[in-house]
Amino acid sequence: MDFLCQAIIFDVDGVLINSDPVAERHWQAWADRHGVDFEAILRIHHGRPTIATIRQVAPHVDAAKEAHIKETAEADDTNGLILYPGAKELLAELPRDRWGVATSGTRRTVSLRFPYLGLPEPSVMVTADDVQRGKPAPDPYLLAAERLGVAPTNCLVIEDAPAGVEAARAAGIRVIAVTTTNRAEDLGLADAIAPALAAIQINVVSDGLVVRID
Repeated sequence: MDFLCQAIIFDVDGVLINSDPVAERHWQAWADRHGVDFEAILRIHHGRPTIATIRQVAPHVDAAKEAHIKETAEADDTNGLILYPGAKELLAELPRDRWGVATSGTRRTVSLRFPYLGLPEPSVMVTADDVQRGKPAPDPYLLAAERLGVAPTNCLVIEDAPAGVEAARAAGIRVIAVTTTNRAEDLGLADAIAPALAAIQINVVSDGLVVRID
């Protein structure tokens, strides 16, 4: 299946960067401190803001305070971070004004991880710090499209989590889901499914970008 678009908005964790070892290490430590079921966190945290996950699994704690503590510690932890195959090459080939990122992570996290892993700086970066409502609300993707100067219907999102797919669809943006962190059957709202970023080809043409799944 081919998609013609004017800009691509990437989720970060689970699409460009495999941060599972870092995220799970910090979630496990947080769960242990608060007596929360770690498995319950694993089932829902992908693609959601930290504060939303905490509110769901531990409504008795100060979610804003706990999210800040966890996110600050996690942002500075690069032990175990790796790129998904093809991520660096793919971004390097795209015109800088034709792509951006929209993540449930914090700006500090992205700002540290991109240079650490050698990824080019996004021209547009929407993080949990930029919106009041995170994924699955459409706000992150709507803001990214606005900052790119492209109508949502002319954008394409690449996501890995059900919450992110739902956010993109709610924003009126077509979405390709990669099955790096979730099963294909859990990503059924996506317009197309790919096994990984490496299976997606993006070609620059005169009237935009052509995105193809191998």
